[in-house]
Amino acid sequence: MKTTKLVMLVMTIAATLFILIPNLSWAADDGATLYKAKCAMCHGADAAGKPAMKAPSLISDDAKKLSDADLATAVAGKAKHPAGVKALAADDVKAVVAYIRTLQK
Repeated sequence: MKTTKLVMLVMTIAATLFILIPNLSWAADDGATLYKAKCAMCHGADAAGKPAMKAPSLISDDAKKLSDADLATAVAGKAKHPAGVKALAADDVKAVVAYIRTLQK
């Protein structure tokens, strides 16, 4: 009887974790979440940039003219970015670029 209750408890915990873990995943952040966490502090929530910080606008005509590859290079490769931005995975950079494109419309 105790074994059955223990098995049921373990199965309940396992099912709960199976349901919750994908929602708590930091690796599965979307572009908007990543932008807000890593980019908005310098480029602004609306991506208009902050001239006082020398953070360029990401919604300017010049930024709109950049290809996705060029924008991804700018997001991932600039020396002036904080370390957290430089460490973004390639998929995360693509997600941020896709989000920036939605802000440019």
